[in-house]
Amino acid sequence: MAIERFSFPTTIHFGAGSRKMVGDHLRQRGIARPLIVTDKGLARLPVLSEFRDGLGGGLAVETFADVAGNPTAAQVMEGAAAFRKHRADAVIGFGGGAALDVAKVVALMGVHPGHVIEYVWDHPNVRPITDALPYLVALPTTSGTGSEVGRSSVVSDDTTHVKRIVFSPKLLAQAVFADPELTLALPPLVTAATGMDALTHNIESYLSPAYHPLCDGIALEGTRIAARALATAVREPSNLAARSDMMMASMMGAIAFQKDLGAVHACAHALGAVCDLHHGLANALMIEPVMRFNLQAAPEKFAELAHVVGAASAEAFVPWLAALKSRIGIPAGLGTVGVLREQIPALVAIAEKDICHQTNPRPCTAADFTSFFEQAL
Repeated sequence: MAIERFSFPTTIHFGAGSRKMVGDHLRQRGIARPLIVTDKGLARLPVLSEFRDGLGGGLAVETFADVAGNPTAAQVMEGAAAFRKHRADAVIGFGGGAALDVAKVVALMGVHPGHVIEYVWDHPNVRPITDALPYLVALPTTSGTGSEVGRSSVVSDDTTHVKRIVFSPKLLAQAVFADPELTLALPPLVTAATGMDALTHNIESYLSPAYHPLCDGIALEGTRIAARALATAVREPSNLAARSDMMMASMMGAIAFQKDLGAVHACAHALGAVCDLHHGLANALMIEPVMRFNLQAAPEKFAELAHVVGAASAEAFVPWLAALKSRIGIPAGLGTVGVLREQIPALVAIAEKDICHQTNPRPCTAADFTSFFEQAL
């Protein structure tokens, strides 16, 4: 397929084989010492060494591969130390959402003082981002978070395990190389969980009551694309068309949630903090109870979502979600992935404080969050 180029919100090179353009792209900009930021799992796979070898000559490349699971502030600070030790002049984010989120703030902390937590948006003495960040390119290897086109980074506090957000347009990658071939080796459950993350981003951003018609259009189309492609990508992992569709839906969801998200993500963030649950899987397990709760607050929007996914009515949208999850192998409930009923109070306490539910179409109380987690068990 052809390599398309467009800017929304940054320059995106989209298509099979686009990863092979990165070396020339960097050399043309005078970059000589890039640092690849990736995760421990990818570091052991041929895909990373093939990418690194394919960058070509004239580049002194170093790799920081200590990102694991839900990324932590400590990982960021270790990455920033690796950036300075290498005397790097650029960062290449290569991986799923965790690696890409860490890559953004490694670029930030490589040239700024202090600790990354001091740059989160709600820190009482938040530090300003004063200096230009090093050149950053992003290559997603999953189709879920859309972090490659995002202007925020989510990292966990090492002490509380609560997810904290650094937000600034300065975190945007200067160039994205979205190559669906990088997702061909993903196992079915990872494809399913990350795909549900992308779908949830599109759905929740569309349902957000904030006014942003541009994002509404993107979110609806992203929902339609994910609805047609996700089951195929899980069932036929080498289907490049389905992989391309999911990579596009993932980016569209991340662009759309400039409009903000909802209570599904508040619950998922709590599950990440308390249970270290994979973010996409957490969204998949929480989406049904929250959507049932939201239906009465936004019936017209649910009708539109039902239309784009091929469900018969607004009321049929949540059963459609349940059927999709069953088809792609999402576990039956939180209990099947080790979440315990006695953890619900801790989960509720974190979800209630999470900023995401402030743009849920229907206000949520602690009792509502308790109900969501109980239903999801």
